[in-house]
Amino acid sequence: MREKTAAPLGTLIYALDDVPPPGPATLAAVQHILAAIVGIVTPTLIIGGVLGLGAEVPYLIAMSLFVSGVATFIQCRRIGPVGSGLLSLQGTSFAFLGAVLAAGFAVKGRGGTPEDILAMIFGLCLVGCLVEIVLSQFIGRLGRIITPTVTGVVITVIGLSLVKVGFTDFAGGATAGENLGDPVNLALGFLVVAVILVLSFHANPMIRISAIMLGLVAGFLVALVLGKVDVSSFGAGPLVALPMPLRYGLDFDLALFLPIAFIYLITAIETTGDLTANSVIAGEPVKGDLYLSRIKGGVLADGVNSGLAALFNTFPNTTFSQNNGVIQMTGVASRHVGLYIAGILVVMGFLPVIGSVFLMIPKPVIGGATLVLFGTIAVAGIRILASEEIDRRKAYIMAVSFGLGLGVTLVPDATQQLPDFIRQVFATPITLAGLSAIILSLAIPESAVDEPAAPAVAKSAVAAE
Repeated sequence: MREKTAAPLGTLIYALDDVPPPGPATLAAVQHILAAIVGIVTPTLIIGGVLGLGAEVPYLIAMSLFVSGVATFIQCRRIGPVGSGLLSLQGTSFAFLGAVLAAGFAVKGRGGTPEDILAMIFGLCLVGCLVEIVLSQFIGRLGRIITPTVTGVVITVIGLSLVKVGFTDFAGGATAGENLGDPVNLALGFLVVAVILVLSFHANPMIRISAIMLGLVAGFLVALVLGKVDVSSFGAGPLVALPMPLRYGLDFDLALFLPIAFIYLITAIETTGDLTANSVIAGEPVKGDLYLSRIKGGVLADGVNSGLAALFNTFPNTTFSQNNGVIQMTGVASRHVGLYIAGILVVMGFLPVIGSVFLMIPKPVIGGATLVLFGTIAVAGIRILASEEIDRRKAYIMAVSFGLGLGVTLVPDATQQLPDFIRQVFATPITLAGLSAIILSLAIPESAVDEPAAPAVAKSAVAAE
């Protein structure tokens, strides 16, 4: 017997199991891709630029599109127990950026080549996906350890710790030298931010969803007029490239692995939320056996797809929450549209020239977009924290976790005298903040709560006056 479904948000034209004609299905698929493509390729652009991966970046971008297509097919089609069977697009996860960059810098600091850096990153991510695969079978019990306070702290720290990366690009990029902070660079960055803000409040829902992509286009065109676009590398590589599993090999380091494993834990919780929202929008059950089966299958697919990403030379995948907005806007919740999305992304993945196009975008233009994206991640974490009353206990958990996490970001040399293994673990703000939040959540009993934190602060202010 089918469980009672949730009331869909808005009027659905095509429900989950409906099969739209090719025309409407293709149109809906293109809208999903427009909403997601910046999110799919930007992590690779950032990682490639910050770690100096140079000529490898177009191929890495192509593989991010290819794997996103395969992963979306698995998530929507549901192969055995793997996949949610919902219209859920998969793409490269921003959540892993901090941990991946930390691993890359560690290898680079040892004198590693770009191939060595990528081998380490993909090896860590391949082993890490096992964490999410195992957790998918116990997803209902994770809420006891990974509370909204823990999740909110980690997501906020992820966003805030990445702002430095975004703002460095905003000012011209790490390799800008004397041109760092050039007024033209800053103007381009502010232009992109302004366009994104204006379009984010446009009356047309499709324009709002595509605001970041349109901001990049506007910034690119202005940079082109100003002569800030280097077109010399466009089309230099092969027009078509076939996916090559383990092109860079695999490597592993336990100390570098722990931060990445922790992010897989958080990602499992995020995916649960995304798929629940997807079910609500599609008018599908949000409780019962069918719902739980979809959540388990979706989180399992996240882990499996991240494993495929590592094998095919790209970074971990996760469900994209912005595509829930596209479903609500279009009224198309049919999972069969996911097959069209998958097909288009796979075809794009065979074309490294697409990666070359993104590589031409000047750093300040990318910085303007990523500054907004990373700030949005931090705001998402704050919203999670604010979704529950912040009592005295949660206030101190947040205070200590933020203090430690942001402390190692602002003063990285503070851990330099620790043993290498411990330093590599605790020098990562995401891991330090997350572990602090978990330990404090378990150590401070609920009975310690006697009043909300806000009134206590107000009383202190009054006393000071």
